[in-house]
Amino acid sequence: MSTSLVILLHGVGSNGADLAGLGQLWRQQLPEARFVSPDAPFAFDGGGAGRQWFSLAGVTADNRPARVEAARAAFDGVIAPIVAAQGFEDRLDRVALVGFSQGTIMALDAVVSGRWPVAALLGYSGRLASPGPLEPSPQTRVALIHGGSDPVIPPAETTDAAARLSALGIAADSTILPGLGHTISREGAEIGAAFLAAALAPTG
Repeated sequence: MSTSLVILLHGVGSNGADLAGLGQLWRQQLPEARFVSPDAPFAFDGGGAGRQWFSLAGVTADNRPARVEAARAAFDGVIAPIVAAQGFEDRLDRVALVGFSQGTIMALDAVVSGRWPVAALLGYSGRLASPGPLEPSPQTRVALIHGGSDPVIPPAETTDAAARLSALGIAADSTILPGLGHTISREGAEIGAAFLAAALAPTG
């Protein structure tokens, strides 16, 4: 039986297969972990085979929180069956969420809303866009990584999210990688692997 579960959440217009390679990369550091990389529940507005967690059509800073809230049921509809099928319903302290971009937005929402009190959250190139109240479990550890030259989501969103989480009593770290755009670099992947290995280290 796997001792931990890592769920990888892709960005808008992408799909689960695009993040599955991270799991392969991390197997050496996390040999006892099971990696699952699902597709988001909705077809991408931009067409093609991409998926999305919520629509970006007409999205603004003002209406984004409502879209995140409206996407919760569909998000949980993806995550809950994975957690159950892998045998972690009563072991959320052995589960980690890893997100990229819109996947990070939804992973952060899952934690700060209090719905998913998982062991760890690793977010790349995202933002905290959840409506209040924010009621995260203090046991969840968070690491946020962002490219310093990201043209899609400003890196200040990650430092702001880490500060807000810290104010809520969460152990949250942020790393800004100079010169990096809206992507996950090898350095970022290595930082993430070390974080997950520590957060999911067997106890007892």
